[in-house]
Amino acid sequence: MSAENCTVFADFIFLGLSGRQDVQQGLFLLFLLVYGITAVANVGMVLLIKRDPRLHTPMYYFLSNLSFCDICYSSTISPKMLADFLSEQKRIPYDVCAIQMYFFGAFGDVECLMLAVMAYDRYVAICNPLLYTIAMSRGICTQLVVIAYIVGLVDSAIHTCCTFQLSFCNSNIINHFFCDIPPLLALSSSDASINEIVMFTSSSCVVGTSIITVLLSYSYIITTILRMNSAEGRCKAFSTCASHLTAVAIFHGTLLFMYFRPSSSYSMDTDKTASVFYTGVIPMLNPLIYSLRNKDVKGALKKATSTKLCSG
Repeated sequence: MSAENCTVFADFIFLGLSGRQDVQQGLFLLFLLVYGITAVANVGMVLLIKRDPRLHTPMYYFLSNLSFCDICYSSTISPKMLADFLSEQKRIPYDVCAIQMYFFGAFGDVECLMLAVMAYDRYVAICNPLLYTIAMSRGICTQLVVIAYIVGLVDSAIHTCCTFQLSFCNSNIINHFFCDIPPLLALSSSDASINEIVMFTSSSCVVGTSIITVLLSYSYIITTILRMNSAEGRCKAFSTCASHLTAVAIFHGTLLFMYFRPSSSYSMDTDKTASVFYTGVIPMLNPLIYSLRNKDVKGALKKATSTKLCSG
């Protein structure tokens, strides 16, 4: 379409999860509860790790950063989604849509890489315990976190710039509830084939690096655990890794389903359902998974609660 015939829209309109007003009110209450639990659980995890000296280790340092990512990740989407449940027209300005996409992509990448860093940390702790204090010193841990944030911010900038260089002449109605890459590529009136290649290549580097790191780390970890003579030692090692493996499986499974399929197989209704899971449910589940399956976290939480009750 020529530039002269292109209609320039000032904003986009979301179709949302449902067009029925009664359903939207129910969804508002549900996702308000989910977002509330997500915020309280993740903020609580960060504060708990900061407060308890026993949790001042590399593993919990990375876990606090993961919780911080989950707060930001969820807060990029949930407040706008909740407001839209109560609105007839779910509008979002063009520039705000770009900002939402950028921060959502950035924190998503950081979370992906943080899970890989946590897998590497467990590998060093279990397979090379004598070198752990050197290999995972405070300086190295900080560098790993900084690298994760730099990669996430740069990668998301590439995706956002490429997406918003496209033309949106035919319509401004997005069949989704937030500004994500696949629905915007489907909406664009430009040829988006290059964008799909960039998205696949860039995402493959970030997600592929994370998955390979996790698989290699845990292949060595499992081999080392099986060689342990003590049954108690094996159980303790498996217990330490179980929560992380659960979080990795849920996050990467959903991510692979969303972004590593051919465009011909995209179904926006299916994608919206999956998006609800990784934008709302996963950030809520992560702190619950780590707190319920981790004796140190449960012990620190019990101590903090009893101290609070005694002081009250």
